Amino acid sequence: MPTITCIEDLRILAKRRVPKMFYDYADSGSWTEGTYRANSSDFDRIRLRQKVAVNMENRSLAAQMLGQDVAMPVALAPTGLTGMQCADGEIKAARAAEAFGVPFVLSTMSICSIEDVAAATQKPFWFQLYVMRDKDYLGRLIDRAKAAGCAALVLTLDLQIIGQRHKDVKNGLSAPPKPTLANILNMATKVRWGLGMLGTKRHGFGNIVGHVKGVENVGNLAEWTNKQFDPALSWDDVAWIKERWGGKLVIKGILDADDARLAVKSGADAIIVSNHGGRQLDGALSAIEILPQIIDAVGADIEVHMDSGIRSGQDVLKAVAMGAKGTYIGRAFLYGLGAMGEEGVTKVLEIIHKELDLTMAFCGHREIGTLSRDNLIRADEVFNPYLR
Repeated sequence: MPTITCIEDLRILAKRRVPKMFYDYADSGSWTEGTYRANSSDFDRIRLRQKVAVNMENRSLAAQMLGQDVAMPVALAPTGLTGMQCADGEIKAARAAEAFGVPFVLSTMSICSIEDVAAATQKPFWFQLYVMRDKDYLGRLIDRAKAAGCAALVLTLDLQIIGQRHKDVKNGLSAPPKPTLANILNMATKVRWGLGMLGTKRHGFGNIVGHVKGVENVGNLAEWTNKQFDPALSWDDVAWIKERWGGKLVIKGILDADDARLAVKSGADAIIVSNHGGRQLDGALSAIEILPQIIDAVGADIEVHMDSGIRSGQDVLKAVAMGAKGTYIGRAFLYGLGAMGEEGVTKVLEIIHKELDLTMAFCGHREIGTLSRDNLIRADEVFNPYLR
């Protein structure tokens, strides 16, 4: 086993251990992948202001997200097909998050069902909801999340239609994978992954199969799913969902200040500035680029979180210093899960916590809540005067 010191180490290991179609599903974007790349590279344009001769003792990353105490302002983002990165992946990730003291958000398109994760954990997790045409199913899905004791509903608004993801099309992505020659040959080299899959019964979309009329197996799941994302989604649907849910509501997929204001009017408790990890509109702004504008527009009225592109504790610090009250990691924890299972997710959280803690100290702070934009310097503000 190689020595693991950063998220990139886990990514490399996951690429070796996870079948190509599922690794590519996690580690890719739509069209040219320009926004996918910008999500990370735009963090690099933000420099940190180092301070010296300040007291760095007794540091704390403890914070709150949606009124919930967290070990650091980081949650595990909702990611589809998590249980295909590693057998029972959602359960393993939820357990790691629970033990570490950060929120876990289960995707509608998970392999393990809401009930599976609830039975395997002790504390409430959050549930992410896609809006489907089948409103009867949608209502029952919300009710199932309530029955499972989910502490928040994360409503994703940026997947009314699906951005074209070339790698998924070329790989023939499906869960479980189709028994093509290419898939069989590739999976034959992923012994650890294959043994795990042989040991679980969870191979399809657990929140859908058996819960929708006419969808009793994976054979007719794809046809149903492709027709279900609702292009007619509107803020009226948000009002209906909020009433049906009755608990804390988070709206995910905000990239525009006007949309953020509408989210405030909808009665949401928080918003997540996100471009779906660069998997929807290629050419959209990166999440960190638009984050300060949205915080300036609505940050006094609603809790603003941020998702897309975070690969380190330093990225978390930059988002928090911008004004975000919480951040989400998706690909980062999937790398850990694919590389080492539950232990890998724990390792990701440990790495990010350590990087965040040390960077905060170098910036002259002992409490995560005291960070501000004064701790940040944009690279172009430093170099542009010399380029004129």
